[in-house]
Amino acid sequence: MKVTVARVGRAHGLKGEVSVELRTDIPEQRLRPGAVLETEPAAAGPLTVISARTQSGRWYVRLEGIASREAAEAARGLELMVEADEDEEDGAWYVHQLVGLRAERPDGTLVGDVVDLMDMPAQDLLIVREPSGRRSMIPFVEDFVPEVDVEGGRVVVTPPFGLLGGEEQADTGEPH
Repeated sequence: MKVTVARVGRAHGLKGEVSVELRTDIPEQRLRPGAVLETEPAAAGPLTVISARTQSGRWYVRLEGIASREAAEAARGLELMVEADEDEEDGAWYVHQLVGLRAERPDGTLVGDVVDLMDMPAQDLLIVREPSGRRSMIPFVEDFVPEVDVEGGRVVVTPPFGLLGGEEQADTGEPH
């Protein structure tokens, strides 16, 4: 099965280095020099990692064939992928497993649908499109996402008051 390990972000510098949004819990292994990554769209790859580094919690990668700022800008948005087993990253979920799941409160009340997972320095953010169309960002930590049931097609969320649109404090169970 092919899984996305990173999405190419902005160009960094003049020699083709790019920032990447991680989609893996093992970037040191996935982005090691010499690793060959497939791409989506497929016509852009495969690409070989020349170097990878972190700075201020962000990952930067140089890829063979991307040697200028212009080429790096053109690569923005590419999905970098590998062939992997479902259980290769213990205790982790792939973005493709989460997107489309129903987000609901513990009592089953619909909150919305999961549309993405953003990798941030402190923790990942679960992006939920509420029925109103508003997108909410819920920190993907056990306190706010206590249950992920991929087979059941749902995630249980308990975000604190203020993260979701149109809610009342009583809806969250938080004291007044």
